[in-house]
Amino acid sequence: MTGGLAQVEAPSPAGAIGLGNRGWSAAETSHTGSANELEFSARAGFASDYIYRGTTLSDHGPAAGAAFETRFGALYAGGTVATVRLPTEPAAEFTFAAGIRPKIATIDLDLGVTYFAYPGERLPGETNGINYWETVIRGDRRIGEQVRVAGGYAYSPDVSNTGAWSQYVAAGVGFDVPDRLLPQNLAVSFTTAAGYSWFGNQTPQLGGFPLPAYLNWQAGVTFTYKAFNLDLRYYDTNLSRESCFVFTGDPNARPGGRVNLVTNPDGLVSNWCGATFVAKAWFAFN
Repeated sequence: MTGGLAQVEAPSPAGAIGLGNRGWSAAETSHTGSANELEFSARAGFASDYIYRGTTLSDHGPAAGAAFETRFGALYAGGTVATVRLPTEPAAEFTFAAGIRPKIATIDLDLGVTYFAYPGERLPGETNGINYWETVIRGDRRIGEQVRVAGGYAYSPDVSNTGAWSQYVAAGVGFDVPDRLLPQNLAVSFTTAAGYSWFGNQTPQLGGFPLPAYLNWQAGVTFTYKAFNLDLRYYDTNLSRESCFVFTGDPNARPGGRVNLVTNPDGLVSNWCGATFVAKAWFAFN
């Protein structure tokens, strides 16, 4: 993918603090880079589930994905592809991102915009598909040698093409196990984060009501050995099973829940937002 320029990444704190970024996205790549050289990075792997901000995008099934990014100084651009199982039945999920990662004092910033595309949707519905844009600002700071903190904010004017704006805030912390306690070429990082999503009203054809606001949280450990990475992580949200159906549109939802005459008149319930353990493995190259 990198035209012969790929090299194995040196062991480093590879457990990036996830703040709700998609799949194998560029938000997990390093901020470091040369000021006057074009640099490339790539990653590819698989996961037992594809969880995004606490909800599954693969119907709690396995998913595969890859990412590519090019950087020149603080500027970057890249894309990802991932397998998904969504109500509109797209062939895959593609993201295209660009932005700038300046360093201000001791804070590494990321200011970017991402376009989410879902080609080949078989059931585009009344909104004619779920493609949409999102802008993001993120800051990371290291405290000493082992501790890292991060915070971020994301905004979309029309999330999943529903007509509703979305806002998301998140914060997290990470701890990198000291190298002296580990075998050579091995890095271990513990990370945890939590986020809150809230939304505006959808279009009238989708009911005109806002999507349910909710909390999500995750915690886990990442092991890095040369180019290989393994992440073991727990995810959960505070969405009820009824609200989970309203939020996700799970086509496999079943009746039996509490009826809401406006948002869920059939009382359908979904398990797409509950507690989940995910194992994720990938190879990363610079």
